[in-house]
Amino acid sequence: MERIVVALGGNALLQKGDEDTAESARRSARRAAEVVADIAQAGYEVVVTHGNGPQVGRILLQNERASHVVSPMPLDVCGAESQGQIGYLLQAAIGDVFYERGMDRPVATVLTLTRVPKDDPAFHEPTKPIGPYYGRDEAKRLARDRGYHVAPAPGDTGWRRVVPSPRPYSIVEAPVIRRLVADGVIVIAAGGGGVPVVEEGPRLVGVEAVVDKDLCAAILAKDVEADALVILTDVEGVYESFGTPEQTLLSRLTTEEARRRLEAGELGSGSMGPKVEAAANFVEGGGKRAIIAALQDGPRALAGQAGTHIAN
Repeated sequence: MERIVVALGGNALLQKGDEDTAESARRSARRAAEVVADIAQAGYEVVVTHGNGPQVGRILLQNERASHVVSPMPLDVCGAESQGQIGYLLQAAIGDVFYERGMDRPVATVLTLTRVPKDDPAFHEPTKPIGPYYGRDEAKRLARDRGYHVAPAPGDTGWRRVVPSPRPYSIVEAPVIRRLVADGVIVIAAGGGGVPVVEEGPRLVGVEAVVDKDLCAAILAKDVEADALVILTDVEGVYESFGTPEQTLLSRLTTEEARRRLEAGELGSGSMGPKVEAAANFVEGGGKRAIIAALQDGPRALAGQAGTHIAN
């Protein structure tokens, strides 16, 4: 049985145009669950991972609004909270779909830690904006009182906190996830890139940082010995000349061609670029294939009928 990691886009639980409510999150989780069930029903062992941008942003905003009543939690704790929140919604929705279809597959969420290098240069140059917008004076106060790194947001919209985005290199719970998925469990893991931790001797210490979810998905897929990495997003795949009248879907890419396009800046740094880099990383690290496709096309993409397929 082929083992795959299914990476759901950051808006899997908050569709564009939806209100940020528990009800809309449940609806979105249900849509994702139907796709995961279709893939599992086709005979695959499945590990699910997901983004957490909208959700952890919401948690950070709640942190700030309640800071005069309770102490704000650090970013690693907020990331863990978002894993539990999203994992619960997906786990419940997938379980419901399986029950309705008469499928006997257990589902479990694993709170996941992601190792990052303690000496990653990103720790010296925080660039990833998180949390709410502040006025200049408030941002400077938070920098002084809490030790935040702050920077002006684009477009003169205010100031935001910025944190490091170190590169992941291994998943702490990978041995547990491998055992679970081998026993037929649908495992939800490494949500939002996992909680970043550094090694201090035998201890793992959480750090206030953000791990790119796509790069983490590639590490997760490698560490759980997956055959394929499937990144499901809100577009049909990788396009040449995206956003222009000449845009063309690239149905096949070699890792060499993917690297060339990345280096040429053809795929963008903030959207498709990290997904293609993650796909190439996975295949170059020993994976058989990687696929980038729209959420609703997941089963068809695995059958070779949709999306962009990246292989050697």
